[in-house]
Amino acid sequence: MPQLAFANSFWESYDALEKPVRNGVRKAMQKFQQLTVPELQQDKGLHLESVEKAADRRMRTIRINDFWRGVVLAPDDGSDVFLLVNVVRHDDAYTWAAKRLYTTNSATRALEVRNVRAIEQLTPQLEKAAATAPSLLFAAYSDTVLRELGLDDQVLRAVRTVIDKAQLEAFGTLLPEDQFEVLQYLAEGFPPEEVYRDVVAVRRPVHAGPDPDETLAAAIANTSSRITLVSGPEELAEILEKPFAAWRVFLHPSQRRVAYRVSYGGPVQVTGGPGTGKTVAALHRVKHLLTRSPDTRILLTTYTNALAASLRENLGLLLDGEESLLNRVEVTTVNAYARGVVARIDGSVPSPVGDREERQLWQRVVKKLGLPWTEQFLAQEYRHVVLAQDVRTLEGYRSVARRGRGSALGPARREQLWPAVELFESMLRDQRATTHLKVCARAAELLAASAPTHDHVVVDEAQDLHPAQWRVLRGAVAPGSDDLFLTGDPHQRIYDSRVSLGSLGVSVAGRTQRLRINYRSTEEILAWSTGILATVSVDDLGGEGSDTLAGYRSLLHGRRPQVAGHGSEQTEVAALVERVRGWIAQGIAPSEIGVCTRFNVLLDKVYDRLTAAGVPVVRVKDGQGSGVDGVRLATMHAMKGLEFRCVAVLGVTAGAVPFAREVTPASVDSLQHDSDLMRERCLLFVACTRAREALAVTWSGAGSPFIPEAL
Repeated sequence: MPQLAFANSFWESYDALEKPVRNGVRKAMQKFQQLTVPELQQDKGLHLESVEKAADRRMRTIRINDFWRGVVLAPDDGSDVFLLVNVVRHDDAYTWAAKRLYTTNSATRALEVRNVRAIEQLTPQLEKAAATAPSLLFAAYSDTVLRELGLDDQVLRAVRTVIDKAQLEAFGTLLPEDQFEVLQYLAEGFPPEEVYRDVVAVRRPVHAGPDPDETLAAAIANTSSRITLVSGPEELAEILEKPFAAWRVFLHPSQRRVAYRVSYGGPVQVTGGPGTGKTVAALHRVKHLLTRSPDTRILLTTYTNALAASLRENLGLLLDGEESLLNRVEVTTVNAYARGVVARIDGSVPSPVGDREERQLWQRVVKKLGLPWTEQFLAQEYRHVVLAQDVRTLEGYRSVARRGRGSALGPARREQLWPAVELFESMLRDQRATTHLKVCARAAELLAASAPTHDHVVVDEAQDLHPAQWRVLRGAVAPGSDDLFLTGDPHQRIYDSRVSLGSLGVSVAGRTQRLRINYRSTEEILAWSTGILATVSVDDLGGEGSDTLAGYRSLLHGRRPQVAGHGSEQTEVAALVERVRGWIAQGIAPSEIGVCTRFNVLLDKVYDRLTAAGVPVVRVKDGQGSGVDGVRLATMHAMKGLEFRCVAVLGVTAGAVPFAREVTPASVDSLQHDSDLMRERCLLFVACTRAREALAVTWSGAGSPFIPEAL
C-alpha cells in the first residue's frame, strides 16, 4: 500500500476548509490507505490525473468534490510515498500545480519547492538591472562555494542578480527553502564554513552519498521539519481530525523571514494585527536561537499566566517535546520572573495586593490626608508617573515629565501630592505587602547590580507591559545582538501601559518588522472587528508615534459575523447554547470553541446552562491543556493570545463595554479618559479577533456603543 505525507502548505489550506470539503479530503486520503498504486491510478472517484504543462512531471491532482481538488506529488521512481501539498479550488488547482517544482537539495538532501515559473520570468529582468548595479550581494562567493552549500543552477543564476538584502527578502518566497536560508546567512556576513556547519551539516543525513540520487520517499524522510509522514490509518484519522495543534506552530513565509533571520544587531520589534502570526514567530525565534549554542539560555515571557501556559504548550509541540531543548527555556510571566529574582537575591518577597485591596488603600490615603484628588487619580499617578519613571524621591517627582497625563501639576501641587505616595507605601510596608509593579521595580534594581540571567529574551504580547516590567527584561539580558525579540500589537493593548522603549534602553530603531497578513480569521470577521477601532488613533508599540491597520488583510473567506441583541440575558444565554450545539453538530470539537464575557457573573451562568445541556465546558483560568475536551470559557481579558475556530462574545452591553468604573471621568483627566475608552475598544477587538471561522456577538438590552460603529 502507498504511504501518505503532508507538506506544511497542506495545513495552510486544509484547516480553513468547510466541513463538507474536509470530509471529502478525508475520504480521498483513506483511499491511499486502502488501494494499491495501480488501483489509485484507475479509481474513477479519486480521478488522479496529471497536470498539463507542469514544471514537475510528478504533479497530480485528485478530486475532492465538484469545486475542490487536492494537489499531490506522486512518485515516479518506484517508491510508494505520495505527498499531499495543497487543497485548492478546482479552477485554480491546475495553475497552482503547474508553477511548482519539487527538487532534492544537493547538500541537505531535503525536499524543497520553488515557484519555478516566477523565477524564470523574473531572472532575465533582474539580470538587466544587475548589469548596471554598483555592487552585487553575493559577488564575493564563487559558484563552487555556493554549490557546496546546496544552490542549484536556476537559483545560482537568480542569486547573481541580487543587489541587496531587501531584494533577497523579496525573492525569498519564490526560492527553495534550504537554499534561501543559506543565502540569508551569507547575506548577514557569516562565512561559508559556518553556514555549512549550522545549516547544511545538521540536516544532511549521516550516510548521504556524494550525489543526491535518493528516491522521493527518501527526500521526504529527510524533510521532517516541513513534511509529516503518516504511518497508518489510525494516525491519518487523528492528524486529519485534529490539525488545529499543527496549525498553531505552522510558519508562513512572511513569518519565517522574521523568525529565522540569522541575527539582529540588537532588540527587534515585530508588530502586526491579530492572527498575523506574531506568537508563532516568537516560538520559532526561540527554536532558532536554541540552535546557536548548546548552552544558550532563553527567557520566553508574556503578560498573563494563561498566555504563558499556552506558550509552554506550543513550544513543546514545536520542539517535539525534546527535554534537552525545553530545559534551556524558561517560560513564565514577567511578574513571576521578577518575583523569582527578588526571592533568590533578597530571600523573600512581600505578598502583592490585588486590584481591590490597592484601591482600598488609596481610598484610605485620600481620607486620611484630605487631598483634592480621587483615589482613582492617585492610583493612576502612582502607576503612570512614579512607578513608570522609577521616581523614588520628592526631588525626582518635582522634575519628572508627566507624559500622558491630562491634568497639569505644578511644583506646589506635586509637593502636596507626594505625601500620598509615601503614605501608600508606608501602608504596604505595615501590611508586609507590595504590588506586582513594586516587585518588578525591586527586581530591576537587583538585576542592574548583578549578572544577566539569560542569553536571549523573547517577549510575546509586549504591548501591555509596564515600564517597570520593561526594566526587568532589560536587566535579564546583556545589551547586544539578539538580546530582545519583541512581538506585540498596539491595537490589542487591554491594560493601560504607555511606554517609550528608547527611554528604557530598548532601542529598536531600524529593527522593526511588520506582519500584515492575517492567517487566522476570515476577511469577513476581520473587516467587522477592525470597524471597532476605525474611528480612533492608536499609539505605536514604542510610544513614539501612531500605529495603523492599513494593509491588514486576510486571505481566507467565510461567513459574516452573527450580531444580535436579545430581550433578556436568559434568552441570550439560551441562544448561545443552541449556537454551540450547532457548531458541534457541524464537526467542530468543543475545545475549538471559545465563549467569553466581560464579567464572571455572566460566565458562571453560561457554564451552568451549557453543563445542564450536556455540553462539556472548561474554564481557561483553570489551565487545562488542549487535550482536555470542553468548550473554553473565559473573560474577555483572559481571551488575550488565544484562538478558536468559533467564538461567541456575550454580554456586550452599554454598561459592560465600556465599563464605567474602568473609565476615568473626563473632568478628572481628559487624556486618561480617552485612553481608558481606547482600552475598552481594544478589549472588544481582542475578544472578537480570537475567532477563525465563526464569530457571534450578542447582548441583552442596550448594546455597546462600539457595536454600531463596527457594523
